[in-house]
Amino acid sequence: MTSMLNAYNVYEDRCPTRLLLDRLADKWALLILDRLQEGPVRFNRLRRDIKGISQKVLSQTLKKLERDGLVSRAVFATVPVTVEYSLTPLGQTLNETVSAFAHWAERNMDAVLAAQRAYDEAGAA
Repeated sequence: MTSMLNAYNVYEDRCPTRLLLDRLADKWALLILDRLQEGPVRFNRLRRDIKGISQKVLSQTLKKLERDGLVSRAVFATVPVTVEYSLTPLGQTLNETVSAFAHWAERNMDAVLAAQRAYDEAGAA
């Protein structure tokens, strides 16, 4: 019997894990998943919190994350209709990884910028 760990190989070009990695490597998906760690959030709150994301991209990304089983959508019969998004139990398994990755960029941005400058200067010489 083959275990699930051996059933997929991310290094194979036709492995479905590649599609999931594409989704998770998307900056908008990471930011949405990170923001939802705090609990359910309304659509418009997400849009305000994640600067630069368009309504269309937010909607598309949420639908993809919902399809992947990482995000759930709850609709409340209010006027106007209220929609909240939250992490599913599967999505919550990504909390530590998503947070580490997203906030690593904040902590290390100065070092990355310095490395880019050094690289560019060496290339110009």
